[in-house]
Amino acid sequence: MSASAAKVSKKELNSNHDGADETSEKEQQEAIEHIDEVQNEIDRLNEQASEEILKVEQKYNKLRQPFFQKRSELIAKIPNFWVTTFVNHPQVSALLGEEDEEALHYLSRVEVTEFEDIKSGYRIDFYFDENPYFENKLLSKEFHLNESGDPSSKSTEIKWKSGKDLTKRSSQTQNKAGRKRQHEEPESFFTWFTDHADAGADELGEVIKDDIWPNPLQYYLVPDMDDEEGEGEDDDEDEEGLEDIDEEGDEDGEDDEEDDGEDGEDDEGEDD
Repeated sequence: MSASAAKVSKKELNSNHDGADETSEKEQQEAIEHIDEVQNEIDRLNEQASEEILKVEQKYNKLRQPFFQKRSELIAKIPNFWVTTFVNHPQVSALLGEEDEEALHYLSRVEVTEFEDIKSGYRIDFYFDENPYFENKLLSKEFHLNESGDPSSKSTEIKWKSGKDLTKRSSQTQNKAGRKRQHEEPESFFTWFTDHADAGADELGEVIKDDIWPNPLQYYLVPDMDDEEGEGEDDDEDEEGLEDIDEEGDEDGEDDEEDDGEDGEDDEGEDD
């Protein structure tokens, strides 16, 4: 093959390759456009599904209300139900100081109410009996999500009795005790009612609404770990006692065998 023929063949190959690249790029572009169209359909269905799910949630939220009411009436018959539930909950208990627990012994009822459209927010109500800490019979905190999606919250102002403000007492205790004490002693549970800094990420509110409120009984019935540990120690002691008895029995058995051996040797000596 001549050099000129070789050059022509090479040009034809390059030309065919470039044409294939152009075709491939065109097909990829068309595929991307079709993917975008399909994705728009998926997004439309997702939005439709969200609307349908919201309607179902609204429907069943109304259906649950009589059962929540009945449950509250039954809970009212159990002393210290709510303080026990909060103390047994791992996340909430971490926020409770000793005086918080004392104050929560007067908590008689808790209610969580989602607003009618659900997505715009909810309210948590705490009902208290007469107590030595504050005048309020009801403390509430509401969480709102406006049309633009910005979260906010508001709550009842606590009317503390003289010298009983646990939020100030907690702060004073921490300042006196120093840095180490600050890590050990949590802020008062009641500071939550005045904290509106980050309503969109209120961990305590979400825990109460989504975890405790649907089934508080599961946390009320959590066994006392101290009792469990005590039972475990008793079991260990019983097992140790049995082991000691077995060891003593083995030692007695060995002694008996040795005595029998010695008696046998004595008998043989007498026969001789």
